[in-house]
Amino acid sequence: MSILTFKGGVHPYDGKELSKDIPTRQIYPDGEVVIPVAQHIGAPAKPIVNVGDRVLVGQKIAEANGFVSANIHSSVSGTVKKIEQRLVPNGSKVLSVVIENDEQYEKFEYEKPDDNLSREEKIELIKDCGVVGLGGACFPTHVKLSPKEIDKIDYVIVNAAECEPYITADYRRLKEQPKEVIEGLKIVLSLFENAQGVIAVENNKKDVIEELSKLTENEPKISVAELKTKYPQGSERHIIYAVTKRKINSKMLPADAGCIVDNVDTIYNIYNAVKFHKPLTERIVTVSGDGINTPSNFVVPIGTSHAKLVKEAGELKDGVVKLISGGPMMGQAMFSLDVPVIKGSSALLAFLHDDVADATMTNCLNCGKCASVCPENLICAKLAQAAAADDMETFLKYHGMECIECGTCNYICPANRNITQSVRTMKRKVIAARKKG
Repeated sequence: MSILTFKGGVHPYDGKELSKDIPTRQIYPDGEVVIPVAQHIGAPAKPIVNVGDRVLVGQKIAEANGFVSANIHSSVSGTVKKIEQRLVPNGSKVLSVVIENDEQYEKFEYEKPDDNLSREEKIELIKDCGVVGLGGACFPTHVKLSPKEIDKIDYVIVNAAECEPYITADYRRLKEQPKEVIEGLKIVLSLFENAQGVIAVENNKKDVIEELSKLTENEPKISVAELKTKYPQGSERHIIYAVTKRKINSKMLPADAGCIVDNVDTIYNIYNAVKFHKPLTERIVTVSGDGINTPSNFVVPIGTSHAKLVKEAGELKDGVVKLISGGPMMGQAMFSLDVPVIKGSSALLAFLHDDVADATMTNCLNCGKCASVCPENLICAKLAQAAAADDMETFLKYHGMECIECGTCNYICPANRNITQSVRTMKRKVIAARKKG
């Protein structure tokens, strides 16, 4: 099996040994759960419950409000206390359904689907169950599975790279439910008659590659691809290139390259939706970092407070200076643990040192290291200079909109420049200008 990759990227310390061998453990929230109605790209869902209503596990509490939107379901049984704005991990406030958990976990009963479902029925189940991309983007899955030209899709790629340091949630899913993931892939393949399925895994997970290869050896439409361990190998564009050698840019979708790409846990939840009509109400979250007493992998009901995760992981060590929701490369710093786990919450990381805050920024050295590692082959320093000068013309000339904001340039920069942040801000300005104009 050849090792697949792309040009560029970096090799940060991955920290996965802290939690990779810790089996998942189910935890439950204390007291109320806070379930935001916007946990996905697109329009926020519209609440369909009222204060005082009793709800059950899996019951729909907010309905998709447009084509690019997703249903939201309760993760507990209990009483709706409030419908109000609440903080989410990125620090913004989102309309949320606040439920007092009665700790009974009484389930809403759905009719089990038939075995012989049409393509449309399968996609409708995925939509009804609120499945979204769980690799971080949270794009509604039923939309992704509905490209204009389904006959041109010839690859379905299961993104099992998990290239962000410290996070082991997808690894544990593949260790503990590999057969279910494979069945989920078969369901997606049934939607695209001309497609081959590829489970793409970084080669720091040799045990998973070996097990998946054994389980799929008699599956003619499924193969396992071994990816080089490198960040950002799990980027949608770069996993497509590694597996197929096809390229896409910011103006294209994976479907334009004949590909559908879904995260491991997304595939697992497709299986649950189509096989059992089971809504997405929980996910695996890694709690790790050198500031956590007991690094762990938890199965967490959506809406559970991050403070509960810390409690279950043995609390924070003394001297923690940084908390991150997600991975250290693309995650977001947190200023409070009193925020809920949402569909896109893959990890909570705690650190005793903040390398970014402690670093001294100097002038650009024009060393070119940022360009050498950029997975999009951009001249990152030029983009940052254009952004600092508010020079939109030069920014676009150097293809700034192709930046995927992965942070490799920041990581490698010996001058500790905030290149990614500058480019991100300029991209937002360009998008705003285009909308006006």
